[in-house]
Amino acid sequence: MNAHEPLISVLVPCYNYASYVGEALRSVLEQDYPNFELIVVDDGSTDESVQVIEHTLQACQGSSRVRRLHFVRQANQGVSAALNAGLALAQGVFVATFDADDVMPAGRLALQAAYLSEHPEVGCLGGVAIRIDEQGAVLPKKDKQRGVRRYDFAQALAAALVVGGNIAVYRRDAMVAVGGYDATIKVQDFQMTLKVAQAGYFVDILPDVVTLYRKHANSLSKNYKSEYDYGLQVIQAYREHPAYGSAKARLITKALRMAVTDDKPYAWGLLRQVPFKYWDKQLLKRIRHLLLKKSNAVEKRHA
Repeated sequence: MNAHEPLISVLVPCYNYASYVGEALRSVLEQDYPNFELIVVDDGSTDESVQVIEHTLQACQGSSRVRRLHFVRQANQGVSAALNAGLALAQGVFVATFDADDVMPAGRLALQAAYLSEHPEVGCLGGVAIRIDEQGAVLPKKDKQRGVRRYDFAQALAAALVVGGNIAVYRRDAMVAVGGYDATIKVQDFQMTLKVAQAGYFVDILPDVVTLYRKHANSLSKNYKSEYDYGLQVIQAYREHPAYGSAKARLITKALRMAVTDDKPYAWGLLRQVPFKYWDKQLLKRIRHLLLKKSNAVEKRHA
């Protein structure tokens, strides 16, 4: 491997992640890939994120193989706008987005860059995320043995496929061609997955671990109602596509994972929106939990 490898731009948006951003940036700067740049965008943090970022970049720069560092500060506009600011500075052939509260495993950039170089038809490349807790300990996970999964646009839409911002590497030309991120939509990864696929590229998911995903109280996955609403915003652009109904059903199924115990009336309202033809094993599991599991409110009253 040498410096003639394609340049990768790593974009890290940050908002109030002072507790985690230092570790996230160190994990990027310790990558062994010889040709990458790091662009950090602080999106108006009100905690000590800026100080942590500045200290980490200064401390790690001398020992890292990073070619170029950029640190941008802007007023709070949301993660999609922050990524647009980073994308405007990016010079890489490939763009890796990364979350400021996660950890990048060693060798991740080299792995995904090699795959994209060998597969020019792929515009968005994902992988596997392993969950860690707030202290960085690995959480239990079922080991699913699988190979590379490939999606075209219709398949990606039907599955409501999200290549998470912490595992995704894109072709920068593809991102620019689709106009970057819609800053009015707060879920950046879902919209870019579909936009790149609609542009004619395949979306591939590697079976390899490419990130350590930190679960904590501020994770978007905890805010399932907002996540569902944002998802509806994303698929609205494809409302006339035959796969739209399946996409909405998949979003509802995902929201029901927490709604079945957190807010049963809301869960029933979601379930009524799913036509019977879209019922699958996962949705039936949600229905069973809706019928049989106690709500969180009931459990708290009996605690």
